[in-house]
Amino acid sequence: MAEVVLDASAILALLRREPGFERVAEVVGEARVSAVNLAEVGSFLVKAGQPVAEMRATLESLRLAVVDFDEEQAIEAARLRPLTMGIGLSLGDCACLALAGLRCLPAVTADRSWGTLKLGVDVTVIR
Repeated sequence: MAEVVLDASAILALLRREPGFERVAEVVGEARVSAVNLAEVGSFLVKAGQPVAEMRATLESLRLAVVDFDEEQAIEAARLRPLTMGIGLSLGDCACLALAGLRCLPAVTADRSWGTLKLGVDVTVIR
């Protein structure tokens, strides 16, 4: 896989060594992530008991290219939201898909429901 955009579920799969994590490990050094999705991962780690300093170190160790959530992505995520609510996608999911679509990059996720999407965004489901 070449350059990709990682969803929070893919990053968490990597960190927790869940099924499919190997596919994320292959691309993590070239991956982009929306700041929204990074916040999702960070909040999960803190909720699981990691101190903020340790959470920050964990995220930094991944060496992801973090992309600010800007106005263009916000508009695109808003457009995608009603199209994806039927399969339970969150605003964070739409932020990932918006970034991937705008950058013409595949989105990588652990969420199988994304495999049913027909939004013009290439989606790789890791499990």
